Amino acid sequence: MKKKIALIFGVTGQDGAYLSKFLLKKKYKVYGVKRRSSIINTQRIDDIYKDINFKSNFVLCYGDLTDSFSILSLIKKIKPDEIYNLAAQSHVQVSFEVPEYTADVNGLGTLRILQAIKNLNLENKVKFYQAGTSEMFGRTKEKFQNEKTTFYPASPYGASKSFAHWITVNYREAYDIYACNGILFNHESPIRGETFVTKKIIQGLMRIKNGNQKKLFLGNLYSKRDWGHARDYVEAMWKMLQQKKPDDYVIATGQTITIKEFVNKAAKKIGFKIKWFGKGINEKAINIENKKIIIECRKRYFRPVDIDYLKGNAQRAKKLLKWSPKTSIDNLIDEMIQYEL
Repeated sequence: MKKKIALIFGVTGQDGAYLSKFLLKKKYKVYGVKRRSSIINTQRIDDIYKDINFKSNFVLCYGDLTDSFSILSLIKKIKPDEIYNLAAQSHVQVSFEVPEYTADVNGLGTLRILQAIKNLNLENKVKFYQAGTSEMFGRTKEKFQNEKTTFYPASPYGASKSFAHWITVNYREAYDIYACNGILFNHESPIRGETFVTKKIIQGLMRIKNGNQKKLFLGNLYSKRDWGHARDYVEAMWKMLQQKKPDDYVIATGQTITIKEFVNKAAKKIGFKIKWFGKGINEKAINIENKKIIIECRKRYFRPVDIDYLKGNAQRAKKLLKWSPKTSIDNLIDEMIQYEL
């Protein structure tokens, strides 16, 4: 039986690393694409080369979503059965600072992959997964967000991903490409990037506990998010490409907590007893044991347009994909703490 071939754009990121290992366990040949850099940034996938069962089926390639020729060349050479586009400028706050680059990579990058599939006449041979995000819903007023909820992005990142979503739908309908959008709500893991708030909280509290940092600075403590584990969510990506017909799916836990509640859970597990005081930008938390302030809010960490509430309804994915989240928020926090230890 011919081994399936997967091509993953953004392989060195959190999702790329988890998806690579998931597919390798399913006996895929995996080609991972990363941008060329003078800095070694493969730490999330280095363990693949230590596994004798994986390393012979994993190939690292160079490419860039801003370069049409590199995309077309890779797809033409590799002839993948499945393409997963996980590459992006994925930091929401940064997207306000580099909006044009964010649009180029996230929006036009997706278009370049789809156009390459079309130009190579692979419409009936390749299945394509596009990584969407709950940030596309942005400032929606809906209590739960599902596949029919109207997008209302509140950042260049959310807007760029909305373009990527609709161009994927367009190419699916215009050229009969098997193309799916996964609208994934926040998903974290021990290997989350350090600039993302969950990782920042865990690392900050651990460093304070060990005497290596004095304070943790945060933004809006009352943003509510639907947090799952990346390990569970990459399984949903794969399941989307195993269906008879392509479609779009919301992937979420359906449970939300505020950033402040996440901090409280993490602090308790790490061994802090904290007490909050003040309001708004002046809200702070003290370590009850020594009366020192260890958490403060800073205006620079508030977004120009903030999103207060996101909560996903993944009933369709549960019914049609037979998918459901396996990791609770408490177990996720435990894993992230253990990784830092």
